Amino acid sequence: MLGRHLTTVFGSLSVRNFRLFAAGQLVSAAGTWMMVVAQDWMVLSLTDDSAAALGVVTALQFGPLLLFTLYGGRLADRYDKRMLLTVANLVSLALALGLAVLELTGEARLWHIHLFALALGTVNAFEIPARMAFVSELVGTRLLPNASALSAAYFNTARVAGPALAGLLISVMGPGPVMLLNAVSYLATVVGLRRMRTSELHRTERPTGRGGVLDGLRYVASRPDLLSPTVLVAVIGLAGLNFQLTLPLLAKTVFHADAASFGLLTSAFAAGSLLAALAGTGRRGRPPARTVVVSALAFGLLETAAGGAAGFTSAVVLLGLTGFASVYFVQAANHRIQLGSDPGYRGRVMALYTLILQGSTPLGALLVGLLAEALGARSGLVVGGLVSTAAALVALAVERRSRPAPDPRLVPASKDPQPTENGT
Repeated sequence: MLGRHLTTVFGSLSVRNFRLFAAGQLVSAAGTWMMVVAQDWMVLSLTDDSAAALGVVTALQFGPLLLFTLYGGRLADRYDKRMLLTVANLVSLALALGLAVLELTGEARLWHIHLFALALGTVNAFEIPARMAFVSELVGTRLLPNASALSAAYFNTARVAGPALAGLLISVMGPGPVMLLNAVSYLATVVGLRRMRTSELHRTERPTGRGGVLDGLRYVASRPDLLSPTVLVAVIGLAGLNFQLTLPLLAKTVFHADAASFGLLTSAFAAGSLLAALAGTGRRGRPPARTVVVSALAFGLLETAAGGAAGFTSAVVLLGLTGFASVYFVQAANHRIQLGSDPGYRGRVMALYTLILQGSTPLGALLVGLLAEALGARSGLVVGGLVSTAAALVALAVERRSRPAPDPRLVPASKDPQPTENGT
């Protein structure tokens, strides 16, 4: 019984190429989350805990997604995804190494962090859609839901371990060594990619025509079952998924936590996210629209509660639950969109999904940063949760109204006489 359950949860790991991919991504993602903590701590230290300054850096890091992600999706549909990912990770390695050297030599300034965030965001605009579409090439359609959930699982495992380790290292050695470890971690992904057996990849025929970004947008617009979750992800991504900004502000300005406690707060959120990812590994098909909407509603309510947490302990618990709801919603939306897409459009569809989910972060970060500057750190979570709740309620109403009416030919006739209009 246990063996069968483990086979269900970890089914995609039976594929050698996916094992190499997952191992490399786990190491690289842990390094990335360590870097996020170190970068945020540097910004707050250089700017006397300025929420607006942290919002600017976050906006610069995610801004390029608005400009280049759709084009990155087009490249993913037309060219070798494995090669695109190799190049992207090597460039990210060079960027991370440069910032690490500046910090270790004591030369790092805020404008250096701005340039690094902008450059890394540009690379991510091409890497993310290629990585998301590449998973289906690694495992095929049958194992895609499991592989996608496991991808979220290792990402959130890194999200737990990375910030916790980064908090300890920053307390002892400062952010420089943390950034150096992040630079080295990119090698794990590159090695895994180059050791794959290309003959075992599930590749589809690449488009040979001029179909591009606009074709992908028209495709999604023509599919209400893809458009509806995409719009919901857009609203919640803009208002509610700004934890890279709200968590450090909550830790430093509300609970006056040190680096280690900040790492614990972030790890609690990530631990809930990891549990949600593992819960999604049992999914074997495309989730219904109701699953996406209800999980969005749960997320909005929990984020609102987390924003009003009375103390550090209650904040840890509520952020863990919020992390679970956020990833369960994002994964459900991801699976509904990805599994409903034609393979020939999948790179562009997932690029649009990435653009909507992460490209909304720059505007969201700026708005939440200004809001937190004026009303305090809690307001970012509370307002984000309330907007997410409202969006989910609207989506739930739309989903109910769009359900097809039952076919009267399939409704069994009642044996009781039916009243007429005058009640007889």
